[in-house]
Amino acid sequence: MSAVEPVRTIVVLAKAPEPGRVKTRLHGEFTPEQAADLARAALEDTLDAVAAVPDVARVLVLDGEAGPWVPEGFHVIPQVEGGLDRRLAGAFAETAYEFEGPILLVGMDTPQLAPYLDVDMARHDAALGLAEDGGFWAIVLPKGLKDFYTSLFHGVPMSEPTTGAAQLERMREFGLRVQILPTLRDVDDPDDASAVARSAPGSLFAAAWAEASGADSPSGLRERALTTPPGEMLP
Repeated sequence: MSAVEPVRTIVVLAKAPEPGRVKTRLHGEFTPEQAADLARAALEDTLDAVAAVPDVARVLVLDGEAGPWVPEGFHVIPQVEGGLDRRLAGAFAETAYEFEGPILLVGMDTPQLAPYLDVDMARHDAALGLAEDGGFWAIVLPKGLKDFYTSLFHGVPMSEPTTGAAQLERMREFGLRVQILPTLRDVDDPDDASAVARSAPGSLFAAAWAEASGADSPSGLRERALTTPPGEMLP
């Protein structure tokens, strides 16, 4: 592997934005259809950001059926079955088999990621972007064989507050020189959705959030309570 080679391929690991299958932690504040609309907007923002990066191959590793929201120029690969650790390993292995590395993989929960996709790998073998909840939103790895990715991911506890730290430790155990990317907030619950929408005001996600969180919705009422000075709330 080369420590000076730039990112050659960007992978988006995603789930098709179908009601009831995505963003279920938003249910209650939002209907399943609204949650799916938010998921689709976040995914479209992510795909558009990747599409704007020059001189890279673009891959969507998808759980579900591709729809009209997939831009031209993306190679669509189905996700393998299993837990997230196995799906991450499979995404890297399938991509490395067909495309050049290093490979940058991101998810669909950080629609504000566009400014952070230009990763300088001149002095590093790998990179990791941690998330505020303890996970990670991005990971860069060199091109390798399937066994390399299997060993790097399998057994790392996923969807835990310690996931990012555990993945970083595993990467360093392999002797990888890891660059730490900026920490981002990903969209898991309604508070995350509100914060991310405010951080990316021109995004499709922000527009979808504004539409879904109308004045009479639970999230809209809460937003008014948070942003209106005391004594000025209308009945």
